[in-house]
Formats: sequence, structure tokens, C-alpha cells
Amino acid sequence: MKSFIKTLCATALFCTAAAEAQPAISPMPSSAPAPEFAGIEKWLNSDPLTMQQLRGKVVLVDFWTYTCINCVRTLPYVKSWYDKYKSQGLVVVGVHTPEYPFERSTSNVAAALKKYDIRYPVAQDNRYTTWNAYNNQFWPAAYLIDKKGQIVYTHFGEGDYQETEATIRKLLAQPG
Repeated sequence: MKSFIKTLCATALFCTAAAEAQPAISPMPSSAPAPEFAGIEKWLNSDPLTMQQLRGKVVLVDFWTYTCINCVRTLPYVKSWYDKYKSQGLVVVGVHTPEYPFERSTSNVAAALKKYDIRYPVAQDNRYTTWNAYNNQFWPAAYLIDKKGQIVYTHFGEGDYQETEATIRKLLAQPG
């Protein structure tokens, strides 16, 4: 089963959680309060963050794992948005949620951050606590949260980069 899931991840539009690892649940609807980061084993590139302390900022929560090719293909866009908009109030938080047991290793995640030159905060969600709080099912998955702490945009898989960036710009332009 795992080799089938791995093959599917390499060829599909996006990676999905293995059925035996996570129950089938619906993604969180837009305009819902953003859940707090919960069950985070380790924060990399940052002290621990909370949604409460990020109020007044636009937050991109990016669920990813370093062996998913679809996640790797989105990284140049996520990194670009971080670099381009962080001074305007965008906070990017990568939530690394492992698909395979070896992805739970903090040293492996840290090596991936170095390899891909990821400088934004990354939360290591080994127990899927934050993943489940968002009712997430996909790698990669992007959730944009407005300055009031509401999820206002979601995107699963690759693509729609212009739409995502336009939404970031729109949210940054809104009053806090």
C-alpha cells in the first residue's frame, strides 16, 4: 500500500495522506477561524508561534513534506512570496507533516530546510495534530489567513500561483 501511495504522490497532482494514517475528513471551509498550531514537536527557523500572536498579519500556512515532489515544486513560489511580502506583513509557516516514518526525524527536516534554502518558520507536526485541526488531507496544502485570524483562501496541490499571490496582495492591502 505504501509503495502505491508513494507512486501516486510522484505522479498525481498532489500527495494525499495514506488512508490508514488519517481518517477521511473534509478540508476546512474558507472563512473559518484558523486553528492554533498544536502538537508541534519542534519549531525550526523560529521560536514557537501562535495564531493569536500573528493577529494583524496575513499568514500562509503551508502543509508540506520534504519527499513529496509536488511539495518541492511549490517551494520556489512559497519562498518567493515570503521574500517579497514579509516586510509588508506576510508570515509564512511551513507545517512539515511526515508521510513516512523517516520524515519524522528533526535532523532530516533540518537538512531539507538547508537543501531548499527555506528560511521561514517551520513547525514539525509529527503527530498530525495541526494537520487534523485544519482537517487537511493533502500535500501540499496552502491556507491563507487574514489579519483577523480567518481562513479566507485554500489551495491544494500545485498550480494557481498567480491567484494565490493576488490573494496575498489583496489581504495585505486590507486594514488590520
